[in-house]
Amino acid sequence: MSSLTIKNIPADLCRRLKRVAAEHRRSVNSEVIETLSRTLGPASIPADEFLARARSLRQRIHVTAPDLAALGRIRAEGRA
Repeated sequence: MSSLTIKNIPADLCRRLKRVAAEHRRSVNSEVIETLSRTLGPASIPADEFLARARSLRQRIHVTAPDLAALGRIRAEGRA
């Protein structure tokens, strides 16, 4: 695990952080970690794993190719 020191935090921000940590029944440190995790989003996954997930999803939802002729007609009707 790594450590991080944050300096010069505005007093108002520090008070808000302490309040939110108390509301969530967390330490300030745990609240900062949770907030950073939510803000930065999930870690990236390897491309092969991403593609495997996409293929699995595609098989489960049974996506069919669009009817391009029908789409053209619909688009033309919308512009009329």
